[in-house]
Amino acid sequence: MIPETLTDQFRRRLHYTKADFTRGLMREINWDDRLIGLKGARGVGKTTLLLQYIKLQLNDKLEQTLYVSLDHFWFAANRLFDLAEDFSQQGGKFLFVDEVHKYPDWSLELKLIYDTFPDLKVVFTGSSLLEILNSRADLSRRAVIYTMQGLSFREYLEIKTGQSIDVQTLDYILSDENNLSSTVLDITSPVGHFKQYLKKGYYPFFLEGETSYLSKINEVANLILEIELPLLRKVDSAYIPRIKQLLYILAESVPFKPNVTKLSERIGIKRNTLVNYLHYLEEVKLTINLHRDSLGISKLQKPLKIYLENPNLMYTIESEHIDIGTLRETFFLNQTTYQHQVTYPDTGDFYIQNHGLFEVGGKNKTRNQLQGTENGYLALDDIEFKNGNKIPLWHFGFLY
Repeated sequence: MIPETLTDQFRRRLHYTKADFTRGLMREINWDDRLIGLKGARGVGKTTLLLQYIKLQLNDKLEQTLYVSLDHFWFAANRLFDLAEDFSQQGGKFLFVDEVHKYPDWSLELKLIYDTFPDLKVVFTGSSLLEILNSRADLSRRAVIYTMQGLSFREYLEIKTGQSIDVQTLDYILSDENNLSSTVLDITSPVGHFKQYLKKGYYPFFLEGETSYLSKINEVANLILEIELPLLRKVDSAYIPRIKQLLYILAESVPFKPNVTKLSERIGIKRNTLVNYLHYLEEVKLTINLHRDSLGISKLQKPLKIYLENPNLMYTIESEHIDIGTLRETFFLNQTTYQHQVTYPDTGDFYIQNHGLFEVGGKNKTRNQLQGTENGYLALDDIEFKNGNKIPLWHFGFLY
């Protein structure tokens, strides 16, 4: 029998889930697959997406549907496989499993569930640190994995205006056919919204109130460092204060060009350990590390430049030293790296594979650093319309 404590939690959470706005990823997932994984940083809305899908698509099949979170006390003494077996025997068809990274041997049991119950569809969520390929049971041939990040500027505008605007490809944004400005300006003035998004718009929980928004981001970052790193990367908890110190040092001077020797002396850890920590901070979606070449990057390779993962983190970790230029670059990098390979070029700010060189700045930025570049673009703040290779910076917030 399925314990009432789990079914009651499911029905309660489903009841209080609002579905008037859904993430773009909802429409990208092929929900017909038998085993679906959803990875992402804490706080980006993975749980909400699962519950919204159930509410919108399975409302007439709730007797065949079960959502469970593996951080529930019940799983301290009971197996996920046994739950799935009971659920399947009772006619269950749709099992949603949240927070799998908090459950020992999650990959082994999911593999066993997949192989044993062919009529059961399973969707699971986990930390951005989740390793599907290198887990004890290789799920790579069974699970279809999607990655979720925070709200795009497009999604933020949709929430604020109640109007839906289509996702745009990077090719379209760069093309002469781009008329995104006219579409958006028929709905709202984007520039004012954009400035607010940079400060308080990336994490969906801004809907719960903007007063406590930045403090909630701080809580999320602490939970990632204090719980997920020790759990999933076996980092000794005694070293967590040093990783926090490292993150603060990075935040003070982003974009940070790391001198690993000096930085390791300042924090008091060995060079290879420091490079590992820089890699971990990117894995947990607190930073983005830029390299010269996106191919063959190992965690022992130091990045050439480091940014915080999104603009809201800049206001959270080190709000007294916000550089507008870095804020703009952080937004551009965050939105483009979700689907594209971005590297550190010899000239300009960013190179996007198969698309060209990009310089990010204010409306008066010139193309001096792009001279001689065939595919060079200016992503400019405080402008509303595209003009040749000058593209409104906020346009790059419509890529997902």
